[in-house]
This record gives sequence, C-alpha cells and structure tokens, in this order.
Amino acid sequence: MLQLVFILAANALAILATAYLVPGIRVDSFTSALLAAIVLGLFNTFLRPILSILALPANLLTLGLFSWVISAFLIWLTGRVVPGFEVSGFLAALIGGIIIAFVSTVLQSFVKR
Repeated sequence: MLQLVFILAANALAILATAYLVPGIRVDSFTSALLAAIVLGLFNTFLRPILSILALPANLLTLGLFSWVISAFLIWLTGRVVPGFEVSGFLAALIGGIIIAFVSTVLQSFVKR
C-alpha cells in the first residue's frame, strides 16, 4: 500500500515536471497533479488495453510508434477530465507523454530500491 502511495507521488511529480518543461501543459497545484496521476493511472489501466487492441494494425505498421499516439490521447483526455490540469494540443500531449514516461520511470526506480 505504501509503495502505491510513492508511485502516485512519483507520477504527480512527473506531471509537475512536465508542466514546467512543456509550454502547452499547465498544472495549477500539486493536488491537481495528484488527481491527474490517479486519473491517468485509471485510464492506462482500463482504456489503454482496449485502445491498443483497436489500434493493433496501426501499431504493427508503425513498429510500435503508434503507442505514443495512444499515450498522447490519454494525456489529452486526462486534461479534459481533471480540473486544474490542462493540455493545449496534440503536440504538447505527445511531448508530455514522453517526458512523463521518462521522469516517472526514473523516480519509480528509486521507489523499488
């Protein structure tokens, strides 16, 4: 249970770092980032498998690069749902997805130790 709290906090910090680095992403507070991390985690758990199956032909044709489009869509959708977390467009969501994945992976590697 404590590990889940650390992972959520790491994802919230990754979202805050992304908002700092990407001009098209805005986060009002740490609470908004934490809520965005929870919603994004739920979207990744429930929607990503469905979208991945539906996009399997495109994913095969692009050798897996279409999964970044799915990630960008889920981040954009999170921005539409969570108050205080705004994503201005597709390019911001795409770059934000790459940064969130990188920063959260680095932070979660410290949690697992």
